[in-house]
Amino acid sequence: MAIFLRYQHLPSSSLAATASPQLSPPPFPTKRLANFGNWVTHFRSKAVNLALSSALTLGLSLTFTGVECAEAKVGVNKPELLPKEFSSVIDVAGFLSDGQEKRLAQEISNIEKDTGFKLRVLAQNYPDTPGLAIKEFWQVDDRTIVFVADPTFGNILNFNVGASVDLDIPRSFWSRLAGKYGNIFYWKEKGEDASIEAAVMAISNCLKEPVGPNNCSEVK
Repeated sequence: MAIFLRYQHLPSSSLAATASPQLSPPPFPTKRLANFGNWVTHFRSKAVNLALSSALTLGLSLTFTGVECAEAKVGVNKPELLPKEFSSVIDVAGFLSDGQEKRLAQEISNIEKDTGFKLRVLAQNYPDTPGLAIKEFWQVDDRTIVFVADPTFGNILNFNVGASVDLDIPRSFWSRLAGKYGNIFYWKEKGEDASIEAAVMAISNCLKEPVGPNNCSEVK
């Protein structure tokens, strides 16, 4: 949403009058601008909260895949679909075998030990998803990557990335990752599980690279 400030076009005669040394310029409306600044800050805060809620509900990517659908489908919150015990991998869609879940959980544990970043994987078929409930369950913070595997919008790979992660990992990495392993041709041929496993390994390789101008330039 863009914010436009209206202004009034003054005729040339009026402009000439204001240039007269006998007239002083009108007082600067500092109080009004201060109030406007407070309103903009409040508006941005609300927008950020809404964006986070949308991402956690539907698993939107940084490229805002499916944003039109998000506007109509925000608000899913089904804590009853969460596991009774903590797990970094939640598969409510049945894409993964027990063995695959264990391997992914181990890889995610290694990522956290090596880098301090938290990767969390949710496999779902909207609207069968715990949705917003995962935020508290996983204690999502600035160092968390929430990876939602959901074929609802065609591309199965969707990411919500914390601010600290965003500082180290170029945003282009996530779109390239989704393009390589998340496109409908890839997961239709190889399976949803193959897309999920390939994405986790690519994220692991990226996070372990030294931070620099060319880190994560390739999706491995």
